[in-house]
Amino acid sequence: MKTLKPYRKTPRYSTVPSFPPPQPPPPPPDLNLVGKAVSILKRHHIHNLNPLSPHFTPQSASYLLHHSQLDKTLTLSFINWARTRPFFDLKCACQSIHILTRFKLYKTAQSIAEHVAINTHNDENGELVFKQIKDTYFDCNSSSAVIDLLVKSYSSLKLVKRGLNTIHLAISHGFMPGVLSYNAVIDAVIRSNERMELAEEMYMGMIKAGVSPNVFTYNILIRGFCGVGELERGLEFFDEMGRKGCLPNVVTYNTLIDAYCKLRRVDDAFKVFEKMSKRDLEPNVISYNVILNGLGREGRMRETGVVLEEMKRKRIVPDEVTYNTLVNGYCKEGNFHQALVLHDEMTSNGLSPNVITYTSLINSMCKARNLHRAMGFLEQMRVRKLFPNARTYTTLIDGFSQQGFMEEAYKLLDEMKKNGLSPSIVTYNALIHGHTVDGKIEDALRVLDQISKTGLSPDVVSYSTIITGFCRNQELDKAFEMKREMVKKGVLSDAVTYSSLIKGLCVQRRLTEACDIFQEMLRIGLPPDECTYTALINAYCEEGDTKTALHLHDEMLNKGLLPDVVTYSVLINGLSKQARTREAKQILFKLYYDNAVPDNVTYNTLIENCGNMELKSVVALIKGFCMKGLMNEADKVFDKMLQRKQSPTEAVYNVMIHGHCKGGNLRKSFKLYKEMVSCGFMPHTATIIALVKELVKGEMTAESSEVIENVLRSCKVTDAEVAKALVEINHKQGNMDAVFKILSEMAKDGLLPNSGRTAYAQ
Repeated sequence: MKTLKPYRKTPRYSTVPSFPPPQPPPPPPDLNLVGKAVSILKRHHIHNLNPLSPHFTPQSASYLLHHSQLDKTLTLSFINWARTRPFFDLKCACQSIHILTRFKLYKTAQSIAEHVAINTHNDENGELVFKQIKDTYFDCNSSSAVIDLLVKSYSSLKLVKRGLNTIHLAISHGFMPGVLSYNAVIDAVIRSNERMELAEEMYMGMIKAGVSPNVFTYNILIRGFCGVGELERGLEFFDEMGRKGCLPNVVTYNTLIDAYCKLRRVDDAFKVFEKMSKRDLEPNVISYNVILNGLGREGRMRETGVVLEEMKRKRIVPDEVTYNTLVNGYCKEGNFHQALVLHDEMTSNGLSPNVITYTSLINSMCKARNLHRAMGFLEQMRVRKLFPNARTYTTLIDGFSQQGFMEEAYKLLDEMKKNGLSPSIVTYNALIHGHTVDGKIEDALRVLDQISKTGLSPDVVSYSTIITGFCRNQELDKAFEMKREMVKKGVLSDAVTYSSLIKGLCVQRRLTEACDIFQEMLRIGLPPDECTYTALINAYCEEGDTKTALHLHDEMLNKGLLPDVVTYSVLINGLSKQARTREAKQILFKLYYDNAVPDNVTYNTLIENCGNMELKSVVALIKGFCMKGLMNEADKVFDKMLQRKQSPTEAVYNVMIHGHCKGGNLRKSFKLYKEMVSCGFMPHTATIIALVKELVKGEMTAESSEVIENVLRSCKVTDAEVAKALVEINHKQGNMDAVFKILSEMAKDGLLPNSGRTAYAQ
């Protein structure tokens, strides 16, 4: 801190408030008492001062501080003993702040200043404290660093008004607050979520006062503007740094990288990252963590591996944030195996996953329907003294409910409440869904009644889930009655509500009523989804009205909805029943037929501008062919993708390998497998098992062994070692049924790469 002396200046007016008439002079200090205290402090343990405490007055304490201020050890001992005692008044506290600041004991000085700020009443503007700081300034041989420390103390408590006023008071009394004071107040403004205009005003006041901003000033301002989504304004300050010769540091770049990532502009974040390296600034672990988080948020987990390898190459040790970010990202992507690999690596490095990471792992296992492994992670949390939160319990309750294990779900609910956590509407909706899956609508209705008793209100998901249950049980009258009840209670129906009713009516071949509900849905502005259209298309196909079915299919496309494999299967079945096989193929394979392409909608355009959804639709087309055994057509789609420089995805390879296995073309299946692996993809476990089964049947022993060896080599989870050994033993003995069973169990436990959910698995 700077230690500038105040310049002498007589202000034209004083901003210190007027005080009441002077009181009678305080009693003089007890010099005998002070002498005893000093003697004890020099020769004895500090607790020997305790008997003197009742006799100490503020005057005696102040006298001791003033006359002993050059003895660092003695003064510090006295301050530590006296600071919590009744006689330690505002003057003593301010003297102590001066002395400690002079000794550069800033942490202790700030602690006392913050205590003063909190406990000095009727001092909203900081005027009383400032007056005492000013009055004791020269007696303590202090410096302007004490003003910076006082302002920083107010700012750390988010007392922006006091900090700002203290700067004004200091200037008006001849002190020169430094850049630290201004930085502290600007930072407090931002942390208090005040208007950014106020932070800018402080910055301009700083310039006007002749105080030069430093890298910390700019970092605070850039962080503030980026935090409120004004990245461009933050970049203006970044440019200003360059113009004023203030060099950005790693924090500056990290702030900008984080801002770009939060705006889902990861490629721009990478450009900033590269710019940092060009300026001879080494990215730190925070830089990498921010980039990894940005990639994870955009679902670009494949790229995170490259970033992680670069970290390790540069000997930047990944921390808990790194691993937690990656594990969460892989769990969201459905790549359970890689999540478990990193979990193992993390714990072996002595780092602990946090509650969020364990909840992600539990969620992954629940989605994989592996409840045993999910409960294993819950037990790990308990061993590590981590307390599951409401989301952890809700995830498990949903996992058990999805599979109809309602007794276990309710046990978890009881444990959740016992631990002081309140179930949310999501928790209760999970139970409702569990009961409807089980076909026990009455139990679901009881949960609906229970929700209101807890002070929560059922939402659209609560009602729609029960309506779906009634429709599944063909109890449409009750479904419509529930819809009327939800409207009566002010809960608006959503697309799921209408789709369930339409599907229920279509199943009962009440097509006219289904169309009426469809029109009502459109009238109130609810967009139908793929399920709505598929239900109607199926109903029209059942009625033999393929013309209307095809019209609905084209309407889907015009609305930007891409049919999935269910839609295509429905259409091809409906058309095939009328011996319109060629037209069925055209519908399934519209992409490659010039005729029968609807106006304004061409799959060519969709493919050429292929995004995630469009590509998913192409996978659905290929899968539709494979399901019908039309492998020549599937090969045409695949070849056309390659011609258009469209790289096949994991899902495409999985579907194609499975299809050719089913069709008995083992050479083609194995060739696609080799291509897939060479592209860096890992086949889904279901694909591996299907391929190995067919290779064994076809007596292609070398090829089947190669596939199994590749799978085991790619498995890097330590928990899998025993299972891998069992696979090897059974494979050598030719016991392939046991091999397939172990591989299936390993996949269920997430021990095999790509054993989670994929586009193919869905």
